[in-house]
Amino acid sequence: MQTRALVYNASLRINERRRQTFKVTLCRFFTCFLYLSWVSQVEGNDDCHFLTLNPSSVVVEYGSSVSVDCSTDVTHEGMGWEAAVGFVHMTKDKLITWRVSNLTKWDIRPQCYINYNRTQCSIFLPITVYKTPDSVSINTVNHTGPMIEGSQYELQCDIMNVAPCKNLTVKWFKEETEVKTETFDNTTKSSVTATSTLNITANRSDNKAQYRCEAELELGADGPQPPPKVTSEPFKITVYFKPAINETKLPSTVSVIRGYPVQLVCEAEGNPPPKISWSNGNSSILKTSNGILTLDKVSDEAFYTCTADNIVNRTIRIVKVVITENYVPIIVGIIVAIVVVILIIIIFIYIIYYKKQ
Repeated sequence: MQTRALVYNASLRINERRRQTFKVTLCRFFTCFLYLSWVSQVEGNDDCHFLTLNPSSVVVEYGSSVSVDCSTDVTHEGMGWEAAVGFVHMTKDKLITWRVSNLTKWDIRPQCYINYNRTQCSIFLPITVYKTPDSVSINTVNHTGPMIEGSQYELQCDIMNVAPCKNLTVKWFKEETEVKTETFDNTTKSSVTATSTLNITANRSDNKAQYRCEAELELGADGPQPPPKVTSEPFKITVYFKPAINETKLPSTVSVIRGYPVQLVCEAEGNPPPKISWSNGNSSILKTSNGILTLDKVSDEAFYTCTADNIVNRTIRIVKVVITENYVPIIVGIIVAIVVVILIIIIFIYIIYYKKQ
């Protein structure tokens, strides 16, 4: 009998626990149901045609003032504004204004609500809080100093404290030519620091070229027109490149009359400016003046080498000096001989003719 009593009491306790669990579950269900019903009335009612917002959406700069009217044309039990700042208590007026003199909250969702016909509905005010960048600047990534021709580099544009990032467009310019446009998918509403990069391959034509980046906030028709933008200071790059010798002034073959002097002019463009030197076939360094090699009384053919050298690289050009004979004295001698012969003939003819007379 005692055992049966113990079993019976245990069964009663189990059944009691089950009933308590059922009650808790049922209570939670109804609580959740009531909560969802309230949320659907407050947030999910798109058919709140009793209310009108003026303006219907707002774009406001961070720290500026904002005001929006909420009005209705029906008799109601009360209407008001729910907002993190600028809260408006429920009133039976037909026009109420949400007003903030210094808006410094990024993620804000003001809503105007109305109690009408024993139900409540509300509409949210679409609001965009924006902030122009504190600064926009360009730097090179992992590099300082001049660039070397043929090497690749990365330029980075830093846009400090801008919002909202998803409305940001960054444009890159080389001199006055736009070379890249970039947008962002960052949905953060508060101010952030955004970066945009541009990859370039250094070329001698880029030496002293200026790059700049422009940060523009495209905020739509409700935003300021034209869209606010901030531009970086020009970023001038320096490109080092190896020398290039002027082949027009220094042909590969130079003809000179035997025994006459000649000047070989070696000019080269490079950055930094190259050092010019001359050598002959024996690799002996020859004396020059500003890259000009002067040869006095050339008598034999020879090869000469011009070397243009800077910290990037060196360029050489070999020049062959070709000897041509001087035929001027021979020609002059022949002409003189012919003249002498002609004079002799004239004199001879004259003498013969004179004797006959």
